[in-house]
Parts: sequence; C-alpha cells; structure tokens
Amino acid sequence: VANADTIEMKVYGLVCGFCAQGIEKTLRKNPATADVLVSLESGLVAVATQEGRDIPDADLTKALTDSGYDVKAITRTQRRLEDIRNELKKAK
Repeated sequence: VANADTIEMKVYGLVCGFCAQGIEKTLRKNPATADVLVSLESGLVAVATQEGRDIPDADLTKALTDSGYDVKAITRTQRRLEDIRNELKKAK
C-alpha cells in the first residue's frame, strides 16, 4: 500500500493567522488534499495528499501566488503532517 505523500512548500509573505486560514481553505478545495498545515513562524505550508493522488506543482504555485504569496521551494516527502507539527512545536 502506497503511503500518502506530503508536499512541503517554503512560502514567503505569510504574516497573519488570517492569511494562514485563507491558504488552508484554498488548498482544502483541491479534491486530492487530505490535510493542510500552515506554519507562519517557519514559512511552511504542507499538504498531505489522498492516497494515490497528487497535486501538480503548477496548481500549488498558482493557488499561492494568486493569493499574493511567493513560493520558494516545493518538496515531496513521506513525512506525516503529525510529525511536522511535532517538529515545529519542539523548534519553538
């Protein structure tokens, strides 16, 4: 069984909780999205995809740039959002 992938993006321009909610709402509209994590402190947006699904980089970049953000890097990993959340908590 293939694990769901996580797409991690470094994003510039994240400054407030309202921004984070907007990004989360936009990304959750994609049918391939399972979960979304937005960290203002680290400028990280992570999207867990549904098993066997993917979201093209171009779609992710467009969703964020249309909202006024600058995507610096997109990486696909096998890390679970839960693990990323825990790492972010430890880093504080």
